Amino acid sequence: MNSSAQDLHTVAYADGDQKLNGLVTVNTGTHRPGVLILPAWMGIDDEARSAAVRLAGEGYTAFIADIYGEGNIPTDFASARQASSRYKADFKAYQHRIALALEQLKASGADPDRIAVIGYCFGGTGALEAARAQLPVKGGVSIHGGLGKGERPNGPITTSVLIQHPEADQSVSAADMASIIDELNAAQADWQMITYAHCGHTFTNPAGKEYDKRMADRAWQHLLVFLKEIQ
Repeated sequence: MNSSAQDLHTVAYADGDQKLNGLVTVNTGTHRPGVLILPAWMGIDDEARSAAVRLAGEGYTAFIADIYGEGNIPTDFASARQASSRYKADFKAYQHRIALALEQLKASGADPDRIAVIGYCFGGTGALEAARAQLPVKGGVSIHGGLGKGERPNGPITTSVLIQHPEADQSVSAADMASIIDELNAAQADWQMITYAHCGHTFTNPAGKEYDKRMADRAWQHLLVFLKEIQ
């Protein structure tokens, strides 16, 4: 499902001198529950746009964050790997860009007490970073996201967390899987992980070679159940 210009509006905002261009659903100013969407490593893409429009259809106001900023959007996988790696290494900068987007979602009229963050791939890492930063959100959903946080010590996590993990995702190591479980348990967090059998990394993305419609549909329903519960 592709979105049209009528489905989403561009929102210009900034991080200092860096211009950022997010997208918001048209149901603004209605005090609905909100969902902040963190896109995959290529920046705002059709998967993020489609998710925003579908969530609007479910009654949510959705905002898609611009993490990289104007003039820094990757053009190929190599530049996407370089750009996303910068924010994975400088996690505080990533958390800051997420926080700025969260403020834009609130400014659009979403209920500040009913906000969740979801993310795909690189954005899934971001959803976990939002929880680690203790941003004011009720839940975070990592969809085929990177789970590692490097050598940082574990810290408090008060956000409910859902991890949607494709079983055959070769980008997530056994060590990272064990580490995220240890991290969430150490925080006594409210968390759950759903593993989707025989799925590769991009299983939810219709444009990806590993797309699995049956599992993607299941993951979408699991997402909606989680959002309804926390909001």
